[in-house]
Amino acid sequence: MAEKTDPPKPPKAFVSRKTEDLQKKRQRAMSPESPERAAAQKAQGKLLARERIELLLDDDSFEEVDLLVEKRSREFGLEARYLPSDGVVTGMGRINGRSVCVYSQDFTVLGGSLGLAHAMKICKIMDLAIEAGVPVIGLCDSGGARIQEGVESLGGYAEIFYRNVQASGAVPQISAILGPCAGGAVYSPALTDFVFMIDGTSHMFITGPEVIRNATGESCDFESLGGAQTHAERSGVCHFTAGSEHDCFRQIRELLEYLPQNCHERAAAAMPSDDPNRKSEVLDQIAEMTAQKPYRMHDVIWEIADGHQFFEVQKDFARNIVVGFLRLNGESVGVVANNPAVLSGALDINASEKGARFVRFCDAFGIPILTLVDVPGYWPGLEQEWGGIIRRGAKLLYAYCQSNVPKVTVVVRKAYGGAYDVMSSKHIRGDINYAWPCAEIAVMGPQGAVDILFKNDIKKSPDPAKRRAELIADYTAKFASPYQAAAHGYIDEVIAASETRPKIIRALRFLRNKKVAGVKKKHGNIPL
Repeated sequence: MAEKTDPPKPPKAFVSRKTEDLQKKRQRAMSPESPERAAAQKAQGKLLARERIELLLDDDSFEEVDLLVEKRSREFGLEARYLPSDGVVTGMGRINGRSVCVYSQDFTVLGGSLGLAHAMKICKIMDLAIEAGVPVIGLCDSGGARIQEGVESLGGYAEIFYRNVQASGAVPQISAILGPCAGGAVYSPALTDFVFMIDGTSHMFITGPEVIRNATGESCDFESLGGAQTHAERSGVCHFTAGSEHDCFRQIRELLEYLPQNCHERAAAAMPSDDPNRKSEVLDQIAEMTAQKPYRMHDVIWEIADGHQFFEVQKDFARNIVVGFLRLNGESVGVVANNPAVLSGALDINASEKGARFVRFCDAFGIPILTLVDVPGYWPGLEQEWGGIIRRGAKLLYAYCQSNVPKVTVVVRKAYGGAYDVMSSKHIRGDINYAWPCAEIAVMGPQGAVDILFKNDIKKSPDPAKRRAELIADYTAKFASPYQAAAHGYIDEVIAASETRPKIIRALRFLRNKKVAGVKKKHGNIPL
């Protein structure tokens, strides 16, 4: 009988002393400097820096860079403190399978303040993003410059600003403001393409309430000065607001679906989810409305878009113009549209700058532009003139003239005066220009034109009101229609409103490989 023996024990996993030392260093760098401050941040409903990255990126895709970087300053008691990762986590990862670079500031480490080592970590990841041609996302939660490091902190900010400008138009840049963002810290997000803020949590300002109170006597709080709604509705600094960090990261992931990796690639197409030949009775109904009746341009956009889906940008700012992304037969397209429900769709200072910024973004990243026109002109008034509508309104004109991506324009209803020219008209190189049969294209509205042109005729008439009505009807038939513009070739085709979607899709399909050789020069001088 064979003697029983115990089964052999598996050999212990060999871990070298050097590997153990590495693991300890990693653990120290990944642990919060102060568990109490980490707990306080969580109590405020804010995630920690690494939790944010984990939530934003695809599972198990984050590769950290510069984990073991340490602070460079030893002044003001810093020599005795260990600052994990110097208050910022940086690295590469994936979102929906696409490579991105990301940095996440840690407010639990000296309030997320930026020192030189902190800054150079951000600079390194931005350099990698530019070289690899991938989007860069900043998760900002910082009280500003690290006072203990003095001018080195300011130099660190300037290095970041320089890279923001070098990356501009090369790779998409996205900033999420997840806490305070004060002083010099606000300029980097302002240089990026899109800014996200959280209601009740995010604050951006150059100088805080106390400084403002001492300097000017004005009283304000953090929310009214630089909260998410303030910047979304009044300043236009914020492009998207969210109710929570989870909602913010969901929106960032959705936005990236419409964008390319860099300026040399196309935005990835989605599987077409809608019939490219789908017509819309709703658009016919809108076209039959009287010219004086307002409507939301969103209703037109939803009818045109694949699956009636529209991803709006800056929806709470300058609501007389609408910008955002949709898909047409699976392809990403940028939309710029006048909104008659607000200021009759007229262009003012804020609308011009909002539209110009969006047009330039689309042009930089090769995203076709669809322009939906219903504009009575520029908004009048002393405030607009004194505010610089001449110079600032010209920004939208400049942006369209400079852009060379495929551009399709549809005049939905009104297109009067200089605003007709500005809104991607044929004259400033709109590629394919359509108009609905109800469109009115003229120097000004029929009523105003008749009052100027036939002032004496109306006065001399035995029945001025009747004569004026006759002249308005005659002027409308001859001039305030799409047919005179079509006769001159300024409108390529007058189309039934219901066939707008298939017409646009076919036009963009034809223009897909459009190439334009621009004038050779360093750069133009936009009327800033």
